[in-house]
Amino acid sequence: MKDHNYFVYIVTNKNKTVLYIGVTNDLQRRVFEHENGLIPGFSKKYNCNFLVFYEHFKQVEHASDREKEIKKWRREKKNNLIRKFNPSWNFLNQKIYSSL
Repeated sequence: MKDHNYFVYIVTNKNKTVLYIGVTNDLQRRVFEHENGLIPGFSKKYNCNFLVFYEHFKQVEHASDREKEIKKWRREKKNNLIRKFNPSWNFLNQKIYSSL
């Protein structure tokens, strides 16, 4: 089985009141798509344009399993996960564009 790059990520709206959890093989592209409203559905409807969390995986199955796991969590547990990774809940969009 060949390794690749996959990311589980969380984006939020400007006021950080809504969370969207997703998985992608290209985090820069996906963040751009969220920022520009190119993904129809929940994230577009609620303006989830700001990246606050991501995890990297080498196998799609692991990323997919993690996404499903996080989606089942209560909001408080998701908030704690984000705080552990990104204590100030900074929007990481520009950081992603320059670092990956």
